[in-house]
Amino acid sequence: MKLYYIPAACSLAPHIVLNELGIDTELVLVDSKKHSFGISGNFEEINPLGYVPALELDNGTVLTEGPAIVQYLADLKPELGLAPANGTIARYKLQQWLSFLTSEIHKGFIPLLYARLAGKYVETAKPKLEDRYAFIDKELAGRDYLAGDTFTVADAYLFALTGWGQAPWLTSYIRADIHFDGLRNLQAWYERVRSRPSVQKALQAEGLAVI
Repeated sequence: MKLYYIPAACSLAPHIVLNELGIDTELVLVDSKKHSFGISGNFEEINPLGYVPALELDNGTVLTEGPAIVQYLADLKPELGLAPANGTIARYKLQQWLSFLTSEIHKGFIPLLYARLAGKYVETAKPKLEDRYAFIDKELAGRDYLAGDTFTVADAYLFALTGWGQAPWLTSYIRADIHFDGLRNLQAWYERVRSRPSVQKALQAEGLAVI
């Protein structure tokens, strides 16, 4: 398989999941401005929308959209428990988290990442994103991970997104103007996830700071 990625982007999530699974994958670095890869590769031929992640399977099939990719990967080795079994309430709860992270957290960051273009909309978007992170912090009380005691693909996704914000206890790769300083449950979760070998390996492979 091939994982098309941009360092510190949301493609970090499937990268972490692949490491958790111990699956050897070719990493293909995408130029976010030119939408190209390698010497002459046109990334829009892989994903016409031009964004990562994209996962090219051995048979040539291409999967896009992070939540779909990480669930596909988790189901390759269900015994590792990165996603509960299909058809169970636990699986739907996981999908609930993935939907929340996509619509409320991932998209919530967009105005902050393009603040100059977003203009005054940032004044509305930022408090909303702060509220969503406060919700996550509350949900993490008494839990090791989002879904409970077990690391899942949702944790990989949240880790990638949280690295876009700022706090004394995290290494920010994007430095969006949102701070998580007082979210103690989030901090404990972040440090727990960051210490996983799969995360350290992904950060190192993408040329990101490893602490």
